[in-house]
Amino acid sequence: MEFKFTEEHEALRAEVREFLRENLPSTGPGPVRPTSQEDWEAQMAFNKKLAERKWIAPAWPVEYGGLGWSHIKQMIFAEELSYAGAPDGGRVFNVGMIGPTLIIHGSEEQKRQHLPKITNAEVVWCQGYSEPGAGSDLASLQTRAVRDGDDYIVNGQKIWTTGAHHADWCFLLVRTDPDAPKHKGISFLLVDMKSPGITVRPIVNMAGYHEFNEVFFEDVRVPVANRVGEENRGWYVAMTLLDFERSNVASIAANQRTLEHLARHVRENKPGGPYRDVLRHKLAELWIENETGRLLSYRTAWLQETGRLANYEASVIKVFATELAQRIANFGVNLLGLGGQLEPDSKYAPLNGVIEKAHLSNVAPTIYSGSSEIQRNIIATRGLGLPRD
Repeated sequence: MEFKFTEEHEALRAEVREFLRENLPSTGPGPVRPTSQEDWEAQMAFNKKLAERKWIAPAWPVEYGGLGWSHIKQMIFAEELSYAGAPDGGRVFNVGMIGPTLIIHGSEEQKRQHLPKITNAEVVWCQGYSEPGAGSDLASLQTRAVRDGDDYIVNGQKIWTTGAHHADWCFLLVRTDPDAPKHKGISFLLVDMKSPGITVRPIVNMAGYHEFNEVFFEDVRVPVANRVGEENRGWYVAMTLLDFERSNVASIAANQRTLEHLARHVRENKPGGPYRDVLRHKLAELWIENETGRLLSYRTAWLQETGRLANYEASVIKVFATELAQRIANFGVNLLGLGGQLEPDSKYAPLNGVIEKAHLSNVAPTIYSGSSEIQRNIIATRGLGLPRD
């Protein structure tokens, strides 16, 4: 592994930082939630600025509106945006999920219809995967789609649908053959969220944020032309994601930002009294752990850059980064003492109350996108060669 960036890489990092200084308002302390739905108009305006530079999906091939960036360039870009607190505005689903899926599996008509609207920051997508009875065991999903001429009629429910209340389109997994083995009878549909029969209800998480929703489908008609790939083979379509998304460098960069604010608080306020050294040593320990995570992320991108498959390595960094974020937030609220319990609406809240919010909102990342337990199974079987049973 090469432990340094090229001049071209460093020039890109400098360019991205300058763009962010010019186009982002000053942000307060604390981690960035990549799925945040607050200040939506501002998020869309920021994405428009990215689109002007073709920076919405810079890793995509040029013919699809991207710049054909390498894995290392993608990593640098994601790291800088996350560290600066840049809003996502749906890019995690648009660029990291549905876009590459259509590039690989979509028809030419589907590509012409949807990809330019993504790279131009015109539409927002949501993901219709999880159901009340099908989360980690996603292949158990029960939302049904029955063929009726040139349409499918969809009935069912999805849950934990991030951003459905802002989304224009949904990429949806449905069961089209209830008698087939559970991985074999699933199809992948593109659904206009303005279709009659769709109801979106908010789910407010324990941090008080409205990011999730439950979505109900009642006799929703979806054109067969909106199916991606073959009928009953949607499971294999659904597993397509940009490999780069697995590096989790954005989580590490957000952790770094939080640690820097906590370190500044320790220097300026000298908390802990006679136990201050204990706090300083713990902060240093977390800082070292985060640097370890950064190198793991860099290694994942480097493996991909050299044409190697980052499989269990991606699971390692997913577990490490998300669990570390929880440890940092837990340390932060204890470091801040009683003030660590105060929310941002209190004028007495240290660091604008963001650490308290992080303590609550960082519970979910170890569950979504494959829980830590599932990731550890992947590490055990694919990385260590342990038996499945």
